[in-house]
Amino acid sequence: MDLLMSVPIASYFFSTSLTSWSTSLNLLFFYMTWTTLILSHSPLKIELFGTVGLRIVFWLIPSLFFLLVDTLLPSLAESLKHSGTSALPPRDAVALARLLGLAIFNLTLETVLEGLLSLGTALYLKAPIFRAATTLPLPWQMAKHIALLFAAREVLTYYIHRYILHAQYPSRTTRRLAAQHARCAHHRRAAPFSLLLFADHPIPFLLHRFVPIYLPALLLQRHLHMLTFFLFFGLSTIEETLTLSGYTIVPGIIMGGITRRNSLHYSRPTGNFGCWGVLDWMHGTSLGGDVMRDVKNEAEKHHVKEKGEKAADEAGGLIQEGIEGLRRSRRNKGRRSMANGGSE
Repeated sequence: MDLLMSVPIASYFFSTSLTSWSTSLNLLFFYMTWTTLILSHSPLKIELFGTVGLRIVFWLIPSLFFLLVDTLLPSLAESLKHSGTSALPPRDAVALARLLGLAIFNLTLETVLEGLLSLGTALYLKAPIFRAATTLPLPWQMAKHIALLFAAREVLTYYIHRYILHAQYPSRTTRRLAAQHARCAHHRRAAPFSLLLFADHPIPFLLHRFVPIYLPALLLQRHLHMLTFFLFFGLSTIEETLTLSGYTIVPGIIMGGITRRNSLHYSRPTGNFGCWGVLDWMHGTSLGGDVMRDVKNEAEKHHVKEKGEKAADEAGGLIQEGIEGLRRSRRNKGRRSMANGGSE
């Protein structure tokens, strides 16, 4: 428990919200916490406790809270769900307990498999899979790696989800996996709730939720800092938890669009196979509007076109003023030269 509470990402954000320290003191505290953690625990232990802690904080606790709202305040939740009453989770305590048990089992399975893969890779390479150094990663390096990880997650999720878990003409193996995925994850045709993020058959769950996150990180071995992986892992967990909640009040047009497409996928599993909808838009498998419509709505919401035109006008005005000033300077210089020549 002390290791879980000492994960520096959590302590860093809590310190900024609970105190009035300056940014430099927060960074110093963050660095000291991370350094102490690295020097006192093995990289594998930090990785496993860190990922489990992120799953608990950003998926399990919010999912149970959403489930309480859905079951204790159904009239309120109904008005906030994409599919209304049909999107509410079952009120059967036994069914909910089974779903929770399956979700906890998959969380445990994911952690065990991650530990085995990390341990095996570390033994084979004679080094930890992630760079668990006391030196913090540079912001540009973190942004580049996170962008690569999210892009790889989108590609893997789409093609695994579409061609294995929802294969139109499946082989014998994919037919079994698709049937298991349909029986567990799509046992009802309605908008999902966040607990369903982990409530799937174990093998389809690993293919759908674990492989797209962990495999790209595995391919970036020894180049990826553990803090960068934690940030990517936490952002992915937050996104999946919110967008599978089924609520219409998920903030942001982009996130709201992902939530809407997830709701349609669970209601009609013939499209919306990706995470963000980019490959669905490219392959024509979007249901209920694609990601480009969300981007257009976001641009209209923030008046991007008007702001761009205003910025262009201002830039053009500054350039024109600079040209006119240069011309005036040359004319004044010519006049002074002529005046000096005349006086001689």
